[in-house]
Amino acid sequence: MRAAMEFTVSKSNLVRELNLSQGVVEKKTTIPILSNVLIETADDSIILTATDLELGIRCTCPARVQKKGSGTIPAKKLLDYARLLPEADVNVKFQDNHWASLVCGRSRTRIAGMSRESFPELPQMPEPIAEFPVGPLAALITRTIFAVSQEESRFALGGSLLVLKPGAVMMVSTDGHRLSLAEHGEPIAFLSAPYRALLPRKVMGEIAKFAANTDPATTLKFAGDDNHLFFSIGDRLLMGRKLTGNFPDFDRVLPKEHAHNITISRDEFRAAIERVVQFADERSRSIRLQFSPGEFKVYSSLSDTGESEETLNVEYDGPIVEINFNGHYLLDFLRVVPEDQVVFHFKDANSAGELRPAGGDGFLYRYVIMPMRT
Repeated sequence: MRAAMEFTVSKSNLVRELNLSQGVVEKKTTIPILSNVLIETADDSIILTATDLELGIRCTCPARVQKKGSGTIPAKKLLDYARLLPEADVNVKFQDNHWASLVCGRSRTRIAGMSRESFPELPQMPEPIAEFPVGPLAALITRTIFAVSQEESRFALGGSLLVLKPGAVMMVSTDGHRLSLAEHGEPIAFLSAPYRALLPRKVMGEIAKFAANTDPATTLKFAGDDNHLFFSIGDRLLMGRKLTGNFPDFDRVLPKEHAHNITISRDEFRAAIERVVQFADERSRSIRLQFSPGEFKVYSSLSDTGESEETLNVEYDGPIVEINFNGHYLLDFLRVVPEDQVVFHFKDANSAGELRPAGGDGFLYRYVIMPMRT
């Protein structure tokens, strides 16, 4: 049987690009073709495409192309097998019956594929409307993705609001219990007017994965049409459907002023909460913060499993204030903020608290968290 497509590719290059597609490939689907990766040849490379119909990824991998063509093959099966091969070139040959044979050294394997005709067509990326480095966008995602709502019924909160302005990139996430806003001052090429779009959580995760595999200074080209958002990073393209719905007016949620604040070591605060939250109610994760002159206490209320208290020295001379918060929500911020010192702004037991980094690294970062009723 004659070859329908044939190419030779480095095992390490193939594994690297296949890895990036795994977050998109459908593991359990009623549409079998969505479990496959589409492989197409170019002059001196192969193009790998994966989609779950909501999100699509296209990666380019250097290759020696013996015969041009296209075909699809189960993405997870191919990656799991390729990972186990020795560090050498892999010859891949597709037959007319859609089976692919892989030869690497003394290893020979055949994998059943499917017709390329069944694979969905992905939309083409329109002209970019903005360009900026991928590193700052990935940092914004890290600072906001944990506050995205997990409730499927709150569709508009299932991602972050991305705001592009002539001199800054901003992302805002909220689940109704806390809000995370991060902004980075960044000259944005080609942007003629402010742009806003709701970026799904899954797209955010894939951008972060792309950024981890590239230089932070690499230019990201951004575009959008009526239904999709496009992110081009080097030889890789990520596209995803926009979220629909109205994102809350976050300016109304951000506190305008706070009566009190303390500055505290991030690591000390985090360690104290991590110990105390072990004894918090498993459902609410509620812990109590007590601010009093010269000290700051973190403790869990008496529960069936025990109680715990930590006392930290701080500069504070205001009134005694006690506030209940979800301990895990506080940890989410403390685990991603890069600065060594954080500032905790607060007012009283019934008002939102706010955490910010004490220093500045080019990012504006505000994390607002609602108190828990006792």
